[in-house]
Amino acid sequence: MSETATRYGAIYWMESCGDDLTPRAPLVGDATVDVAILGGGFSGLWTAYFLLKANPDLKVAVFERHICGHGASGRNGGWCSPRFPVLIDELEKQFGADVARKTIRAQHAIVEDIGRICDEEQIDAHYTHGGLLAIARTERQLASLQATYAAYDRLGLAEDSAMLGAGEAQARVRVSRVLGGMTTASGASVHPARLVRGLARAVEARGGRIYEGTEVTAVRPGQPAMLETRGGMVTARRAVVLAGEAYLSGLPGWHRQLLPISSMIVATAPLDAATWDQIGWAGHESLSSQAYTKDYLTRTRDGRILFGSRGAPYLAGSRMPEAALADPALYQPIIATLRDWFPVLRDVPIAHAWGGYLGVPRDGLPSVHFDRARGLANVFGYTGRGVATSALAGRTLAGLIGETPAYACDLPMVRAPGRLWEIEPLRWVGVRYIQNAFARIDAADFRDGSAPVDAKFAKALAPI
Repeated sequence: MSETATRYGAIYWMESCGDDLTPRAPLVGDATVDVAILGGGFSGLWTAYFLLKANPDLKVAVFERHICGHGASGRNGGWCSPRFPVLIDELEKQFGADVARKTIRAQHAIVEDIGRICDEEQIDAHYTHGGLLAIARTERQLASLQATYAAYDRLGLAEDSAMLGAGEAQARVRVSRVLGGMTTASGASVHPARLVRGLARAVEARGGRIYEGTEVTAVRPGQPAMLETRGGMVTARRAVVLAGEAYLSGLPGWHRQLLPISSMIVATAPLDAATWDQIGWAGHESLSSQAYTKDYLTRTRDGRILFGSRGAPYLAGSRMPEAALADPALYQPIIATLRDWFPVLRDVPIAHAWGGYLGVPRDGLPSVHFDRARGLANVFGYTGRGVATSALAGRTLAGLIGETPAYACDLPMVRAPGRLWEIEPLRWVGVRYIQNAFARIDAADFRDGSAPVDAKFAKALAPI
């Protein structure tokens, strides 16, 4: 198998999810339900699941433009992470120590809950409780990890974390150029497409309806709220839920609420036992570095390494063409970085390369909100940390809508959507500048440990 055999745009998770991916029937004609949910990914399906679990008599329907898992829920890195989308020190700064502590503990708890629900619902999501391992590959990255650990320790949250020296980190996984690391016992990896597809079946088993191939074209708040779809009008007696993540930027009235940013992943062919012996990584930790352009790695159940990073440059007008995610040139730097991490992979084929779009709020904080007077709810904005956070958010929103005791309803993400992104072309100029600056910061850091003169400005301008 040669490098030219790489299948660009082929999503390994969806191909190996165990389903034939035949779309469910679309909506034909008008419908009336209690709760109508836009989006068949993690956010929408978790919301539906927890609503129906608490109140089996509710009439809940999910409307998905493609198939469940088509978006970020079926394309991500497979991390079920205890990390919240907002960094711990920023949480403490904005909301105080008590709120930061409560948020992180809720995030840890939901990771465990997802594993338990997979068992209860018989979802074979390859849930593997391997924890996290963050690697420092430069002095700046090491200082960043030390500051992160100090924040957790200060808040009394470091009981399952530890700083590692270079040798200790290398004993866990043999990566080139390691100065140290930080472990966190909480955290798991999953096969995300198996999880999202299994969750859809669990929703249906509890009486929910899922309409695929059903594009929502407009939202009408009110009493009752309504969804306009290409198949018919949907009336929601209790709530319309917007759970489309990055794709909501294409919905009238929501264009500037979330910024669609791409993330790209490459996956090796399965590695043989001799190669794994050289790499180690027997603990199956979710692996990362402190690079601004992001490095995240997962060891799959069938012996592959997935390596992800931020991807294609932002396109003006928040456009999200699928073709932009299949350009081989975008993946070459990612492949080179993977082989820099693991020189033993120099001749190992890259089998799959794909990308997806994630939703970034202007202030970086997710939003879980239900405006009862308008009949309109939303759950979105995870900035790439949505596998676990979406379950926490969906459970919370289900409590708000269902008028049952809301789970974690006092967390900072329980709030109306934040301020809007700038209008174009200011949005394009600013985002492209940040993307370019972060790439330059990482390059300088690896070159000689320096930082560009505009590094502080770029970091202050970015929402994440």
